Amino acid sequence: MATLAPASSYVALQHRSREPENSRGREATTSLAMIARDDAESRPGSGGGGAPRAAGGRGLRVVIAGGGTGGHLFPGIALAEEIQRSGGEVLFVGTDRGIEARVVPEQGYRLAKIEATGIKGRGVMGLVRGLARLPGAWLQSRAILKEFRPDVVVGVGGYASGPLVATAWMMGIPGGIMEQNSVPGITNRILARLVKRIFCTFPDPRGFFPGSKCVLTGNPIRRQLLATLQGGEGEGEGAAQAEHPPRLFVFGGSQGARAINRAVIAALPRLREALPELEIWHQTGKADYEEVKAAYEALGLGAPTVRVDAFITAMAEPYRWADLVLCRAGATSLAELAAVGRPAVLVPFPHATDNHQEHNATSLVEAGAATLMRESEWTPERLADHLIELLGDRARLQGMSRAMVAAARPDAAGHIYSELVDLVGGR
Repeated sequence: MATLAPASSYVALQHRSREPENSRGREATTSLAMIARDDAESRPGSGGGGAPRAAGGRGLRVVIAGGGTGGHLFPGIALAEEIQRSGGEVLFVGTDRGIEARVVPEQGYRLAKIEATGIKGRGVMGLVRGLARLPGAWLQSRAILKEFRPDVVVGVGGYASGPLVATAWMMGIPGGIMEQNSVPGITNRILARLVKRIFCTFPDPRGFFPGSKCVLTGNPIRRQLLATLQGGEGEGEGAAQAEHPPRLFVFGGSQGARAINRAVIAALPRLREALPELEIWHQTGKADYEEVKAAYEALGLGAPTVRVDAFITAMAEPYRWADLVLCRAGATSLAELAAVGRPAVLVPFPHATDNHQEHNATSLVEAGAATLMRESEWTPERLADHLIELLGDRARLQGMSRAMVAAARPDAAGHIYSELVDLVGGR
């Protein structure tokens, strides 16, 4: 976790601007806490041996722009940990609307905010409002960059990413973007023309990005979570080899997934008939918790055979407990599955932009680490039969586990940081 500098070393900068009338004249406030430019190696929390350093022996000063969702933000936090470990400084830039407004300060990092919104898929008025905010977002971004004076700017996706990275390009500051998914969104497709590096989680066989800029790094995972995922009993194929009843972990992301929840409940009678000792750990999301819990109880199932949680903070525990995971195919979940070496049945969210979750899943399916089930094709019987087949075949689960481990890129954050050092040194 980053260490905040003493209050005396900060200068508070307030930038106020009026939004256009069509956004109801709401006043926007952008707050930036700027750290005094001391020598990087003398700051609290700026140690960390062995990692690459920028020219001149100091760590990099990096702006990480974006957020909105955990899938965008948490890889950025993983990169921030690597930057801090290497003696550098990090400033996050986001919006009041995104998850970063809460999570970044909780993690001990500095956060500046700009007024920015999306423009795709929001109708005509949403497009007008989004475009109307761009000049103000540019001015706010320029003020932030002039004060912080970063060596490099990295966009992680989300509303703030576009204005910050584009403004950095106009100011001659080198930039990079992180693309977590196999199909990039519109912002990253535009920014790809401006940045010098594109850090990809998946290969880019369809050529969305200029090949000369792409670096296949994988999706960064926070250091503490990575250590927990990879450490201790249950790592890799160990769970599938252990002597215990078959274990299934079900989740649909932090908010849950109603389609997955209801399909599993519908498949339970057939599952239990074939695998009477089956143990299930089910994360439902808050909205479906009571319904799913009641459904298990109606079938006479409860602890210790079944565990139902609305939300799980420490995801490493159920990952390592399970023989098989049934989940969506978000990029962060796939990176975590690979790190812990857990085979999975992947159910892509069918309404994801450009169907990117199905494309995300493809690489792991082709590697033999996971199987794919589309919502449009499944029935309770098909789901139950597929799970029964996998959970009843320990040898296959072990092979899938080995394939998952082979697909992991645990040094993604370090790889990205090394590329940033090279980028700054060669600009």
